Amino acid sequence: MHELRFRQIHLDFHTSPHIPGIGEKFDKKQWQDMLKTAHADSITCFSCCHHGMSYHPTKLGQMHPGLKFNLLREQIDASHEIGVKVPIYFTAGINNLIAERHPEWREICVDGSHRDWNPGELKPGFRSLCFNSPYLDYLCDLVAEGCEMFPDADGVFLDIISQGECCCKHCVRDMLAEGYDPESQEDRYKFSRRTLLKYYQRVTETVRGIDPKMPIFHNSGAVKAGNRAILPYFSHLELESLPTGGWGYDHYPLSAAYCRQLNMDFLGMTGKFHTTWGEFGGFKHPNALRYECAAMLAQGSKCSIGDQLHPSGALDESTCRLIGAAYAEVEEKEPWCRKVQGAGKTALLSNTAFNDMSGTGHSAPPSETGASRMLQELHIPFDLLDKESSFDAYNVLVLADDLRISAELQQRLDAFLAKGGKLILSNNALLKSGEDVPAFDLPLEYSGVNPLYPDFIRPAETAAPDFINTPFVMYRPSQRIKVTGGESLGQIYDPYFNRTYLHFCSHQHTPYKPDPSGFDAGIMTDQILYFAHPVFGLYAAYGTVALKHFVGKAMDRFLGDTRQIKTNLPSQGRVSLMYQPAENRYILHLLYANTILRGSTVEMNGGNVRDSKPIEVIEELNPVYDVTADVSIPAQVRKVTLEPQGVEIPVQEENGRYSVTLEKLCCHQMVVFHC
Repeated sequence: MHELRFRQIHLDFHTSPHIPGIGEKFDKKQWQDMLKTAHADSITCFSCCHHGMSYHPTKLGQMHPGLKFNLLREQIDASHEIGVKVPIYFTAGINNLIAERHPEWREICVDGSHRDWNPGELKPGFRSLCFNSPYLDYLCDLVAEGCEMFPDADGVFLDIISQGECCCKHCVRDMLAEGYDPESQEDRYKFSRRTLLKYYQRVTETVRGIDPKMPIFHNSGAVKAGNRAILPYFSHLELESLPTGGWGYDHYPLSAAYCRQLNMDFLGMTGKFHTTWGEFGGFKHPNALRYECAAMLAQGSKCSIGDQLHPSGALDESTCRLIGAAYAEVEEKEPWCRKVQGAGKTALLSNTAFNDMSGTGHSAPPSETGASRMLQELHIPFDLLDKESSFDAYNVLVLADDLRISAELQQRLDAFLAKGGKLILSNNALLKSGEDVPAFDLPLEYSGVNPLYPDFIRPAETAAPDFINTPFVMYRPSQRIKVTGGESLGQIYDPYFNRTYLHFCSHQHTPYKPDPSGFDAGIMTDQILYFAHPVFGLYAAYGTVALKHFVGKAMDRFLGDTRQIKTNLPSQGRVSLMYQPAENRYILHLLYANTILRGSTVEMNGGNVRDSKPIEVIEELNPVYDVTADVSIPAQVRKVTLEPQGVEIPVQEENGRYSVTLEKLCCHQMVVFHC
């Protein structure tokens, strides 16, 4: 397995050919001093950018007209002198120079328009190219030229790996020749998948044909759960997730939860920008990067911070100090984060993978996102599983909302239950695939979907939020169940009627009838906890606090003493538990930061900048005090230390559970249980 370094910089350099003086301020000493200031140990530098410009001599492409020397060679040599690795970057899915030279290689949409980032020939933006056109031959030759010119490069990074339902003349010709129907959306999608695999095979063969040991990564943002067919073409994974760039702070943990169990080293990629890529002069607060890097370490990954080099070629001092504030801390923490594996005993089954949506390009469905968000806020570490994942390492499996039970999955879940495992289900996850019949032998009567919505829940006393005792609204329909045994989670109250032009009430929806409907909000048995509503998708959509408290109290009661981690951290706190086999120690990561939504949606007339939108920001890192953590550790613990401080702290043990208290937590603390 290729092992990554912890403190990487991804140095974008997409530079217009209309800008002069490229690299004229590059100075080896300044470059090295800035990398040391940033505490960086790897920096990805550019061979060829989105504009199609190369930053070294080339026989195939075009060296940037404003560049007078081999900039990439100088960057590699200066970095290597101080022990910093340099993977090299190639644009792949877009290349404006080649789009202008060969418009017949561009991707064409079904309606005949070009599939570009900013559609319209009179609009600024990058142009997408088709991997099924002769462009793929050109790209392979360009990558080969770079690898042969820079054999001492420390890896190859290829960007913008995507292929739409292209209808260019090359795709239509080959679809017809290979038995696909160009007029069928399903066939166009299948052919796009075939084309992407062709890309992966050809480009990876090109790189490995020159150097079989050269690390290689193909960037399409993230690896979708279940899309394992592409993994043989990767040496490692880099998970792009800029919290302020549109991904948000809950995106990376879900992505990492899947990649963590693929037996590949991986890193998280954030950015130093206030917004996202291509923002010159934009800076987030150093505390934000400190938290983001700590959160990557807590997920078992390495770190990468995105920056964009000024056309002059000089690294920005403010940026390097900003990065250095985070990477100095990462450097201290590395010994407890190297070669770790997730030790969480809960797993979320990926709706994307089990519903065969892998590789479609769609983001995670709301149910998957909501379940991840809920588990994080309830401080339950989890992995994300696909069809090929084993259930053996887990005590609890979560199946969210729209994941129906196939015959194959039924067999696996029955075996899991037979071994004493527990299931948490919601809404359709109760039902068999293809028929509205419960898949599990539960003491309940099933009567289909409630035709009236939104309906309301009055929770049972054991699951009721502390601050309400009347029915609260659920915005999507429930499955109608009547509990005949086990424990009911509460009662459903129906509205008087659905809202139509014939009858409606007030501004939003109809209120509930005074008497319960006779149906239940869910059921709890010894091994199965079921919520009748799509609680996870609803939480992703609305973020209802009452709903989270209802689900959280039910989960807490269901898991009881089998709950792996119990802590008094606020909901914004995050926890994870890692195991370091070589040192036989467990590392509990505790994180806390206050995020705040700043900015607003404003149309920025003129076109020189993007429209603004609210951004989730971290500025201050406020401490929390007297943080308790009670952790189940499957081994005898000799001592507990705070790291990297090296301070031993008191611990109380009872029945394999170890309890510690931190007087103060600011941003991130590793609590190490030495076995």
